[in-house]
Amino acid sequence: MLRGVRYGVRHVAVTVVLLLAPLRVARPQAPAVPAERLAAREWFRQAGFGMFIHWGVYSQLGAGEWVMQNREIPSTAYEWLASEFNPIRFDAHEWVSLAKTAGARYITITSRHHDGFSMFATRATTYNIVDGTPFRRDPLKELAEECQRQGIKLFFYYSQLDWHHPDYFPRGGTGKASGRPDSGDWTRYIAFMNQQLTELLTHYGPIGGIWFDGMWDKPEADWHLADTYGLIHQLQPAALIVPNHHGAPLPGEDVQTFEQDLPGANTAGFNTTTIGTLPLETSLTMNKSWGFNITDSGWKTTSELIGYLVRAAGSNANLLLNIGPRPDGTIQPEAAQHLRELGQWLQAHGTSIYNTHGGPISPRSWGVTTQRGDTVFVHVLDWRDRLLSIPVVGVRVTRATMLESGAALDFEQTSVGLTLTLPSGGADEPDRVIVLRTVKAPQR
Repeated sequence: MLRGVRYGVRHVAVTVVLLLAPLRVARPQAPAVPAERLAAREWFRQAGFGMFIHWGVYSQLGAGEWVMQNREIPSTAYEWLASEFNPIRFDAHEWVSLAKTAGARYITITSRHHDGFSMFATRATTYNIVDGTPFRRDPLKELAEECQRQGIKLFFYYSQLDWHHPDYFPRGGTGKASGRPDSGDWTRYIAFMNQQLTELLTHYGPIGGIWFDGMWDKPEADWHLADTYGLIHQLQPAALIVPNHHGAPLPGEDVQTFEQDLPGANTAGFNTTTIGTLPLETSLTMNKSWGFNITDSGWKTTSELIGYLVRAAGSNANLLLNIGPRPDGTIQPEAAQHLRELGQWLQAHGTSIYNTHGGPISPRSWGVTTQRGDTVFVHVLDWRDRLLSIPVVGVRVTRATMLESGAALDFEQTSVGLTLTLPSGGADEPDRVIVLRTVKAPQR
């Protein structure tokens, strides 16, 4: 992930602004979108919740996935980590089962991060987990098979940025302390990436898509996107391209994703009219780190994570919540506990998140709305008064109930909005969900 992005957004009061610099890259031509990709986009739009996994040889240093850059470790010294990487406690069944318990509909895992080490079997380089470590197994293959068994879609994160490969040249804004010669063949590097993407799209069964990161390192470079995107959609027509380039969508891309921010937060010099033209996603850390960080104790509470999930849904976006497994292949207990607690909450409230879209009321400081058909879900995240007035117009509310208990609520509707009488208590609830049954208001 990109270092230095603003960390966290408290769920109690989100200001929907967005500040992203436009990305200047060669834009591929947009082909017609086939039906299978449109169906995949719609599935993604309704999925609601996914689990992100940042895992690699960097986990051994316990200082996050940017440790090679942050500590200015030369490539030759960093390579030693691969010779000692042996995650014998990795269990694909356990990981996928935890994602399913949490209520996640898909998993996105790092196949290759900025350090250039491949976490899968590849013939493009020996710098990979099968050829270069004592582990000798392909965890992505095991994970793909387990995801298919348990009905979870799998996406592969793939870094276009590489601090190790000699042909990643000219250098970008990072990786300058790697000690590599100042030479290389950029065309050969693009071919290397396409070879690896071909392997990921042909050796692991049907996948949900490719989650790209790192193009922001060289925004002026010719990334040959038309060729790469065309290759992906040729090999798997339903695979989605999810680019984390922090700019407006480019032709051939299928999802607009945001990092540590809700869609619409952080905006200056960015055309916000593009938000919502594609399915949306926002990724979030549970603490302050993507990769395993042994000193990072800044865990968000489960209530805060629920608030972020709800605010993402109210902004028409999925939440992609990250874990950073330890070098032995186990998941930190704090992360596992948060995921189990999220799953418990979704068992009771998931109908207001899954298969919904942002409701008729734009996000407010008190909460958000989601909607499915004529049913509107009012998510009260931060409001302790008994009366809540909301600008519901154009529909007539016929009934208001609490989602969890089914208890009916008193309400009054006028030409300017709806006033709900909330039940007493609820101070300990992360989200009080009210179900509004509506019909179209008669025209006058």
